[in-house]
Amino acid sequence: MIRVVLVDDQQLVRAGFRALLERSDDIAVVGEAADGAAGVDVVVAERPDVVLMDIRMPGLDGLEATRRIVGDERLRGVKVVVLTTFDADEYVFEAIRLGASGFLLKDTAPDDLRAAVRVVAAGDGLLSPKVTRRVMQAISVSAALPTGVERLDHLTDREREVLGEVGAGRSNDEIAQALHMSPATARTHVSRILTKLHARDRSQLVVIAYETGLRGGLSSP
Repeated sequence: MIRVVLVDDQQLVRAGFRALLERSDDIAVVGEAADGAAGVDVVVAERPDVVLMDIRMPGLDGLEATRRIVGDERLRGVKVVVLTTFDADEYVFEAIRLGASGFLLKDTAPDDLRAAVRVVAAGDGLLSPKVTRRVMQAISVSAALPTGVERLDHLTDREREVLGEVGAGRSNDEIAQALHMSPATARTHVSRILTKLHARDRSQLVVIAYETGLRGGLSSP
């Protein structure tokens, strides 16, 4: 059973998400909160698998709540997915830098919502190639980030290539096709990169790829 906590200041949004998620036998909403501070408290108490976190809330916002959850050693297994109303939200990128496992639009289709929760609970990041390109390109014009290329010193040349493809939002199958390797080999490379860079999931690898200039196909249409 995948245990979910909902954090959003709009009661109707929480009720809607709860109703959609609990139509599946493998997902249970174990807690709700209307602001970031209460959300952190609920997460500490319930230790869910996934938190659906609104970014823009009065008081303690979703960014600070995400930072607190990700930084709490007791909550290492908890995955945060931030919620937004539009896919070029500048706060999304900051949330991912803080450790969120990805983001969802609030108008996501019901089946996609449930699938997203399962993906994140399984340990994968939630950034589609299309949305990855939009977010990264939108942020790049307004935020100059340090390159930090020394972070890549422990990666092989092949691992850097794979990281660039992850930075483009590509799946393991797409990476395998682009770099002429088997999907199993692509998965192995991604796993090794996660370990070497001490990254929580693929979404953090996207951020690292962006910050170090390994952005694979981000500029492609």
